[in-house]
Amino acid sequence: MKVNGTVEDVIFVNEDNGYTVLNFATDDDYFTAVGIFPYVSVGEALELTGDFKKNAKFGEQFVVEEVKLSQPSDAEGILKYLASGLFKGVGEKLAVQIVRKFGTKTLEILENEPQRLREVSGIGRKKLAEILESYRETKNMKDALFFLQRYDVSMGLALKIYKEFGEATESVVQNNPYILVEKIEGVGFLTADKIADKMGVDRHSQFRIKAGILHALSEAGARGGHTCLPKNLLVDSAAKLMDIDRSEVEEEVEHVFGLKRTEVDGQELISSDINYRTENAIATKLLLLKDGADDWHIDPESELEQYEKTCDIAFHPQQREAIKSVFSSGVTVITGGPGTGKTTIIKAIVSIAERRRKEIVLCAPTGRASKRMTEMTGSESKTIHRLLGVDFSNAGGFEKTEKNPLTADVVIVDEISMADIFVFHGLLRAISRGTRLVLVGDKDQLPSVSCGNILSDIIASNEINVVYLTEIYRQEEGYIVTNAHRINKGLMPVTDNRKDFFISYKSDQMDIVNTVIGMIKSRIPKFAHVDPYDIQILTPVKKGLVGVDNLNQELQRALNPDGAEYKYKNSVFRVGDKVMQTVNNYCAEWQKSDTGEMGSGVFNGDIGIITAVRSDRIEVVFDDGKLISYTDADLDELSLAYCVSVHKSQGSEFPVVIVALSGANYMIMTRNLLYTAVTRAKKMVVIVGEEECLKKMVANDYTAKRYSLLRDLLKKNKSKVTDFWG
Repeated sequence: MKVNGTVEDVIFVNEDNGYTVLNFATDDDYFTAVGIFPYVSVGEALELTGDFKKNAKFGEQFVVEEVKLSQPSDAEGILKYLASGLFKGVGEKLAVQIVRKFGTKTLEILENEPQRLREVSGIGRKKLAEILESYRETKNMKDALFFLQRYDVSMGLALKIYKEFGEATESVVQNNPYILVEKIEGVGFLTADKIADKMGVDRHSQFRIKAGILHALSEAGARGGHTCLPKNLLVDSAAKLMDIDRSEVEEEVEHVFGLKRTEVDGQELISSDINYRTENAIATKLLLLKDGADDWHIDPESELEQYEKTCDIAFHPQQREAIKSVFSSGVTVITGGPGTGKTTIIKAIVSIAERRRKEIVLCAPTGRASKRMTEMTGSESKTIHRLLGVDFSNAGGFEKTEKNPLTADVVIVDEISMADIFVFHGLLRAISRGTRLVLVGDKDQLPSVSCGNILSDIIASNEINVVYLTEIYRQEEGYIVTNAHRINKGLMPVTDNRKDFFISYKSDQMDIVNTVIGMIKSRIPKFAHVDPYDIQILTPVKKGLVGVDNLNQELQRALNPDGAEYKYKNSVFRVGDKVMQTVNNYCAEWQKSDTGEMGSGVFNGDIGIITAVRSDRIEVVFDDGKLISYTDADLDELSLAYCVSVHKSQGSEFPVVIVALSGANYMIMTRNLLYTAVTRAKKMVVIVGEEECLKKMVANDYTAKRYSLLRDLLKKNKSKVTDFWG
């Protein structure tokens, strides 16, 4: 609904994101409005779009979705506007005199004939200059916001644009609306294209084609994890996006600044300059670390024998090879599936190094992977972000760099396949030459959601020592490990132990949904003695009845139907809901209630519980104890997490996993996706879905091609590193 009225009182403003709480008066009503506003003052006339919603603590409020500015038109509104404190040197008394003199034409006089204000007693040359300076500062911002609103730009986005360009906003956007794609986070090509279309920008302009090419490359990274694309694929993708002839794109792609062209195996690959420089730096640093490890003057064989005797353990030859490699090489990759002893190897490396008084650092790309590493090894592990520290003077940068490096003698990274090139590059920058680097992961899992193909590229390059673990040690524990390896070999899982691996075949999608709900509500908690919170639903797809979105709604309705709630756009969040952070936010401030520790940063994949709903925010406590408040400005970063996609679950481990399966795209329903889902479970796996779908997934060894440059750059840079460093 839309309401027109004036601002009566501004109660609260968050200067960073524009979130505002104010009292608002219409002709026949008076209420509190909350949402994203421009800088507003008492007396301003606004058109608000939104709806009245009940807040558990503060009662009924008007939750604003959009704000449109307008000037007050009647004398009373103009008087409040002038006396609001917005105009330097104008108080209520002087505002009354001005309005008494000029009436409803006051703002017109202020705009077009400001010198006439001197006709009012008490306004001299100096006072007039103060009033006009205040007026122009505010007017510039509001003119820019008015201008952007004409093109259906939301208030939140308009404020972002104005913060970037200031008074030049209108001229910059009019000259090239596509610059928003490059300069403003959250503005994609489609948004800029809508603005440009309303402005009448030529669909064949160079600005548009350049922006379309850059967007197609960016989308390839965001959706497919590619760090580059073959030229023909990039041209086809951009031409389809813009609905223009590919010849126009082919001609323009040769002149786009900021693209890097590389030939690999006779094929021209195009990447953004930042992606190329990042992968090139990773390759160079890995090669430097590989041959630059400090000599510890130890006999690995003797150390192993002593450890085996102390711990009453006998290592398999593959495990011995992995441990000895760490003490003889600067960089070692250890890869193997579940139950192959990766954790045992890490514990041995830590023990032997610590006995030699060496400093060890353990880390992983996500909070849950880091927490699991701590639990499995008994040694503290941190997320890569936390290990490096966030540098607030450099958005997305880290405190630990080559100028302020880590002091570790050994850095061990688990779940390396989950890391993207930017986080991995940040870690490598902070590792000094001489430090040993150990990368641990499962080459058969899905690659990272973000761009890059780190583990696969390093293995394929043959430039870094890789130890493959194939012997399975945990088969006696149940069928999770056994079936994971069966699936990886293209064999159907077996379920005859009735202990930790179950399959419930359902042919109807609603039956699948209802079965999943019944299992998580009562059957599995009773059988496995776990809390419903510890049961994670996984599904390959986002849409449809058996997709992430619908299952989350159904599970929220079944598990948490009541309680204080917070409505945001099309989502409802309630106290007690299980939620997930969906992007990295380096600036989100947190506090731990048990220790009082404070810090910042919450990251993609972190899972928590909503503990409180306030009038203007919700509060979430994450698995690691961090308490973070979310307002409307950052709620887009949060989603329900009763069900998550298999991709989002990477690096995590849950006591119980339910995998919901229904027919979907051949390219999505793959063997390695099913393998990844099954290996997320610690105590129990239940597959609920169509038998034919499961059979097809087990048989489908399709792996989507991921274009990247690290493999080739490791090969190419080998001679350069040798020439420069010896």
